[in-house]
Amino acid sequence: VQLQASGGGLVQAGGSLRLSCAASGRTFTIHAMGWFRQAPGKEREFVAASSRGGGQTYYADSVKGRFTISRDSAKNTVYLQMNSLKPEDTARYFCAGDRTAGVIRSAARSYDYWGQGTLVTVSS
Repeated sequence: VQLQASGGGLVQAGGSLRLSCAASGRTFTIHAMGWFRQAPGKEREFVAASSRGGGQTYYADSVKGRFTISRDSAKNTVYLQMNSLKPEDTARYFCAGDRTAGVIRSAARSYDYWGQGTLVTVSS
């Protein structure tokens, strides 16, 4: 499985970005998908996750109400719509896939597949 993230960039505080993550290869092995982020000098942290069908979602408190995760199963793509961005949202954002069925998890170690990340910079 390969995950290719895109959509990062530079945006002013209060602005919006939409990240995309396209999966290829043995995509039938992917169940939940998640987004994580890592700022310079900090540990990777959970942002959001979605069940395979997109019916269940889970968000970190820091992004709840501002970010929305969604999936397009036909395109094997997961999205992260980010609104009301803040400077503290600045980080490299990674998408991840979990092979375990029936769970949505926030621990990075639970995910089996990782993309290369896309950089989001929010200026004040």
